[in-house]
This record gives sequence, C-alpha cells and structure tokens, in this order.
Amino acid sequence: ELGHLLIRPVRQDEPEPQVKVFPSWLRQRIEAVIWTLKNQLGLERHAARTTEGLWARTCQRVCALNAAIWHNWLIGAPVKRSLIAYDH
Repeated sequence: ELGHLLIRPVRQDEPEPQVKVFPSWLRQRIEAVIWTLKNQLGLERHAARTTEGLWARTCQRVCALNAAIWHNWLIGAPVKRSLIAYDH
C-alpha cells in the first residue's frame, strides 16, 4: 500500500518467481546477523516487557558486541567476533 517492494525469500508453498530478486549473499548476511543476535547475544530469551525495553536491550547488546570486536582488533586476537573471553 505504501509503494515499497518487499524482497523476501520464496516460501515452499509459493511458485518460483520469474526473476530472482533475493540474492543469496544477502540472505546469508541476514541469517548471520539474526543468528548472532539470537544466540551469541541471548536475544531469544530477552525478558523485555515492552517494545521499548526490547529495543533498549537489543541496542545495548549490539553496542557491547561492537566494543568487543573493536577491542579484539586492537589486541590482535585471532578470533574477532568471539565474546567467550568476556563471558564471566
């Protein structure tokens, strides 16, 4: 209704589109981000009571992950996206 094209993967019960509009590299990136948010940052069990609380917890954890990645780059850690060393 707003005039925006929604790009999403085709469901199993839908016919294949004539033109492939959802590139596989984009899907891989999206799945990697979702996996990181759900598993590594614990957002599947977020315990937020409001949408604003969920947004605050999401932003807080993404900022913490970015700080850990930046710190791992500074110290020359072999694995940059790991939070295991900070999980106490």
